[in-house]
Amino acid sequence: MRPVDRPPREAQEVHAERSGRVGAGAFRPAQLLESLPEALRKLDPRVQIRNPVMFVVWVGSVVVTVSAVVSPSVFAWLIAVWLWFTVVFANLAEAVAEGRGRAQADALRRTRTDTVARRLRPGGTVEEVPATALRLDDRVVVEAGQTIPGDGEIVDGIATVDESAITGESAPVVRESGGDFSSVTGGTTVLSDRIVVRITTRPGESFVDRMIALVEGAQRQKTPNEIALTILLAALTIVFLLAVVTLQPMAGYSGAQQSLVVLVALLVCLIPTTIGALLSAIGIAGMDRLVQRNVLATSGRAVEAAGDVSTLLLDKTGTITYGNRRATALHALPGVGEAELARLARLSSLADSTPEGRSIVELCASGFGLAPEASAEEARAEFVPFSATTRMSGVDVTGPDGSVESIRKGAVASVLDWLDACGSGDDRARAHIEAVAQEISSRGGTPLACGHVNGFGRQDDQFHSHGGAIELSDVVKPGIAARFAELRTMGIRTVMITGDNPVTARAIAAESGVDDVLAEATPEDKLALIRQEQSGGRLVAMTGDGTNDAPALAQADVGVAMNSGTTAAKEAGNMVDLDSDPTKLIGVVEIGKQMLVTRGALTTFSVANDLAKYFAILPAMFLVIFPQLAALNVMHLATPESAILSAVIFNALIIVALIPLALRGVRFRPMGSDAMLRRNLLVYGLGGVVVPFVGIYLIDLVVRFIPGIG
Repeated sequence: MRPVDRPPREAQEVHAERSGRVGAGAFRPAQLLESLPEALRKLDPRVQIRNPVMFVVWVGSVVVTVSAVVSPSVFAWLIAVWLWFTVVFANLAEAVAEGRGRAQADALRRTRTDTVARRLRPGGTVEEVPATALRLDDRVVVEAGQTIPGDGEIVDGIATVDESAITGESAPVVRESGGDFSSVTGGTTVLSDRIVVRITTRPGESFVDRMIALVEGAQRQKTPNEIALTILLAALTIVFLLAVVTLQPMAGYSGAQQSLVVLVALLVCLIPTTIGALLSAIGIAGMDRLVQRNVLATSGRAVEAAGDVSTLLLDKTGTITYGNRRATALHALPGVGEAELARLARLSSLADSTPEGRSIVELCASGFGLAPEASAEEARAEFVPFSATTRMSGVDVTGPDGSVESIRKGAVASVLDWLDACGSGDDRARAHIEAVAQEISSRGGTPLACGHVNGFGRQDDQFHSHGGAIELSDVVKPGIAARFAELRTMGIRTVMITGDNPVTARAIAAESGVDDVLAEATPEDKLALIRQEQSGGRLVAMTGDGTNDAPALAQADVGVAMNSGTTAAKEAGNMVDLDSDPTKLIGVVEIGKQMLVTRGALTTFSVANDLAKYFAILPAMFLVIFPQLAALNVMHLATPESAILSAVIFNALIIVALIPLALRGVRFRPMGSDAMLRRNLLVYGLGGVVVPFVGIYLIDLVVRFIPGIG
């Protein structure tokens, strides 16, 4: 596989642009100024009405502005100005989040070019058409150096493809027809060979188009939890609105009738404006964090479901283990000797291009001094390729006397049955190899048998011609057990899915620390397991890349399809990982939980925040009539006007102060729900009470010197 033909610096810049999304991942104060025009455009009442809490603030701002015009005063005008600031700052939070999305979309648009497609006609001729003219099921020819014009599946050929424009990864990948790695993405470049691609998307619905629409927020819909929280905030707003409305008759009866400006200020400070202003930005930022990790979610619902997941189905290969099984030991039969077994294993693996076959040759070369390459004489031997039917591969070597030495390497049962069929079986050898294979499996390794027949029809002692067993080991990724322990503290159950036999599967499961294992798994087994978990009220997440994974991906609450997989898998899942990294599923769950934690933490802060503003405004409103309320004026604010104005100013500024936290997300730490609740109440509940007291007091120290206020 040859390297990508791109200068190193350019490759690094492309990767930085794709992985960092033009700096979208980090909050910059300059983004506030850049997003200000968009925030002002959102003052349109048709936009504001989508957010009930902020629409009430918008209406209050209009009412106070009219009142200030009719009965002008410094106090009224300052309240009006800061109420409008509150609305603008709320719009600013959403505008910054959307602006980050637009920056990502611009980076994605730069990956698209005006590609000319070479479309196959029914007669086999080729015509050149714009990529935008392609339709479903059109077939296009793409050769080395050309750009793939649209999303599709390879129906003929094999090629190396540069996907850095999409994934940011400069190393090329192999895509071929007829397997689980046949899917290709429009905008990527073929580096070698020639392929025929069947287009699977309509114009404007390609993978890149969907990503652009998603990160720009054009397709973002509120999630169920977000809708429920919006309804709760609207209900709280109505309750406080009724409370303020009924307060005026009581105030009039007490002889302390309040102005419309003061009543509106009280309402705005009591309703949950903080979380109301940041709610949309939190949802957009959650999607943003996924895209930064090269994961495309079809909706915010999928991200939210990831935060509520309680069962993770994880493939063993590539997720829990590295997936490249390597030969680590040879186990010769008594009387054969490891050197002889190494000779047999090497010969049978010289033509085996799989990672396992190459590792066997490397082990024999490094451990026994054998040549890593076939000699001229060995190259003339007749090599037998691996077959899924026989589950063996090997070599037939013809000697000078015409006798044939046949060597086979493969599944233990298959090799032993082959020896029996050749008349070379031996019960003692079979029992010994089966015992060694069982021991290898119990350690989590994969056993292969290696046997040979030293000339058909000869009457040699065949016990010594069996060979022995080869041990392959699939190494568990370091630190994976600790990750699973963290998930367990969060109440998430992990299930390892593998096609290995139960003994091997249980050994890997014990070493990695997963909670359960499904061995010799079939597509039907995966689907049944997901349904079983869901019937118990659990949300399930899984990864997959093949067509046979599509039913399970569709059934799972969070189905992460690999970008390298088939179109069927990507259409069945509700997320696609551009990097095709199965381990990413754990990170996806953590992002979902971080979004939920951020939303809960800021809601807690917002509600607690209102309590402090209550102590600032209500005593100021009725202090003249009820001097006893002075005991509640714990901040010793200068005047009723300065107290009310300070609370309104703080109410606006706290939104701006929390925008970076809403976009970045509350720091997520794996812990149980009880511990997380205690932490949020302590940090954001107590903080929501203390911060306003300090903030309002400091603001009052400034506004008390304004004429007409102090």
